[in-house]
Amino acid sequence: MGFIRVKLIEVEQAAEWKVSSSGAFDPYCAIHIKEAVQTPGQGVQLVQKKRTIYPEWNKCFDTHLYPGRVISVVVMEKPNVYRGDTTIGVQFLVDQCKKDGFSSLWLDLSPCGRLLVQVRHFAEAAEDASKGFEGPVNKSGLTGGRRGAIRKQKVHEVRGHKFVARFFRQFVFCSICKDFLWGLNKQGYQCQVCTCVVHKRCHNQVLSTCPGSTDANETKKLKERFKIDIPHRFKVTTYLSPTFCDHCGSMLYGLFRQGLKCEACGMNCHHKCQKHVANLCGINQKAFAEALGQANADKQRRLSQLPPSPTHESSAPSVASFQDENLEKHYEKIADEYEEMWQAEAPRPPPRTSSVSKSMKKYSLNDFTFLKVLGKGSFGKVLLSELKSNGQVYAIKALKKDVVLEDDDVECTMIERRVLSIASRHPFLTAIICAFQSKEHLFFVMEYVNGGDLMFHIQAAGKFDDYRSCFYTAEIVCGLEFLHSLGIIYRDLKLDNVLMDSKGHIKIADFGMCKEKILDDAKTSTFCGTPDYIAPEILKGQKYDSSVDWWSLGVLLYEMLIGQSPFAGEDEEDLFDSICRDKVHYPKWVSQSAVSCMVQLLERNIGERLGYKAGKNGDIRRHEFFAKLNWRQLEARRIEAPFKPKIRSPRDVENFDSDFTTEAPKLTPTDKALLASIDQTQFKGFSYVNQSFNRDLS
Repeated sequence: MGFIRVKLIEVEQAAEWKVSSSGAFDPYCAIHIKEAVQTPGQGVQLVQKKRTIYPEWNKCFDTHLYPGRVISVVVMEKPNVYRGDTTIGVQFLVDQCKKDGFSSLWLDLSPCGRLLVQVRHFAEAAEDASKGFEGPVNKSGLTGGRRGAIRKQKVHEVRGHKFVARFFRQFVFCSICKDFLWGLNKQGYQCQVCTCVVHKRCHNQVLSTCPGSTDANETKKLKERFKIDIPHRFKVTTYLSPTFCDHCGSMLYGLFRQGLKCEACGMNCHHKCQKHVANLCGINQKAFAEALGQANADKQRRLSQLPPSPTHESSAPSVASFQDENLEKHYEKIADEYEEMWQAEAPRPPPRTSSVSKSMKKYSLNDFTFLKVLGKGSFGKVLLSELKSNGQVYAIKALKKDVVLEDDDVECTMIERRVLSIASRHPFLTAIICAFQSKEHLFFVMEYVNGGDLMFHIQAAGKFDDYRSCFYTAEIVCGLEFLHSLGIIYRDLKLDNVLMDSKGHIKIADFGMCKEKILDDAKTSTFCGTPDYIAPEILKGQKYDSSVDWWSLGVLLYEMLIGQSPFAGEDEEDLFDSICRDKVHYPKWVSQSAVSCMVQLLERNIGERLGYKAGKNGDIRRHEFFAKLNWRQLEARRIEAPFKPKIRSPRDVENFDSDFTTEAPKLTPTDKALLASIDQTQFKGFSYVNQSFNRDLS
């Protein structure tokens, strides 16, 4: 199928066009891309599904070669004078490029005039895809540079309510405790369905099922033995003083008949909120929820005092029931099995880790000196830093607390800390040294992997050969299998997150998108990842597990071998459509074993995807693409890497993007008013020290 890249060159004025008073001819083009859609009773009709685009002169736009797709070009003159238009099929443009894949042609406009365009046809993702026209290209791909990950807003589901963190631009009150919602960022939660507003601390106290949810995920699990169904008796009321809705928390606006008031309990609400108000007339939800909580606590206390039965003693607890500390012990037990495979390696294996104890030194920002900026994003920065006590250098990832709270990512940050704590048990995962916090930031101190990332090296080399791609892919496979064995899915595998050490071996970094407790039949549904690498099942809103990491590995392998992404689109929506629909094209010069591996990794049928343990092709190590590798030697790091980065000293930053390394190594301060609003208790338990690291310094 492929795609075509179109460049608008110039428009030829027709004699019939009246020249503007200024005498300057200033045209522009509007591009409408339309699909052929079969409509019952009306035959095939052209429908525009994407927004209109307005490319600049001598700039390009891409479009896929879907059957029946046409491009409609409307030529206008500024400010808003119609001059002509033409409609052409994409297949017609392809036919003009059959000779050498490139063509320049004049298109006749109706009613008059001509438009000159250049067209290049990419029948498959060949090595020339990055060439062609000069200037910026509106296309997903490696030429677009680094790509940031995305995560849809976290939804907290309680009895069918879909609560999300929200910033309120006006005064609002909690519908549970009736207190004001304070704060400068996202002050509370609001249900996406019924608009009910609550504090973050109160959302678990909601008693009623969301009226807009027919079958909440928790409904079957949380059926109580009583039923609260006491309807309100609302009456239209005119309020003489400022009054707030007891459901959505916002003010009742207007001069008269502003809202409804219950004759029995006095509840006030908007007219629009009445249909969403639960039948809880006269019920104090906060007091009721506290009473239920106390009853459950008493029940648990009584059960804990009973002697355990033999059945309970012999049964193993499920991963889902672990608390954070037990979860880390579980990780460590499984990690021991992997450690044996590479324990004989000459360099000392990364040490075991544990939470901070009183006997350990606690580190702070005063113990380190910032040297260089290695990378940055909306989350904060990664800085090359020196430990003052011994002169060793480390990479410190600094997260801004206000951003973490605003994005409701406290749990994700704690997950990242836990995953990093067990990553030091595997040779192909980045190890943590310690973690600490200040009033403004959270800090992860990690080993400095100074060979740069694969994005840096692929941009320098264009693409990798088969063996080099195979070597990196195999080491990534080892890291992914280790995480999956612990019930952790990675969800953000990309060139930017795969680092290279001084010996040329890789290390997976940045565990901020990880999800824990995905074992057996457990699945998750959060929409997250970097757009080019997101698996189809995520885009379709399906529940998923470790299958998504193997799809991302397929995209990454394609980029290493071919030098560009397998999927493209004019915008994010079109890119996602391409991931779900398009056939991937492979250049003829790529080896059959490599193509076979990519085809099976980029399999949209999850059950047949290579590497997915629950499917038919779970054993990726047996694939012919890896036939020349000795996996035990690889995991022990005894196979020499095919490429070693140039490193002049342990502090060398030449393998990192100069856009970052030339910046001043300092943290961005947080606004004082915003800092005062941060709830520091939410980060309790974040601090962490690697045991052996602490011992070596003492």
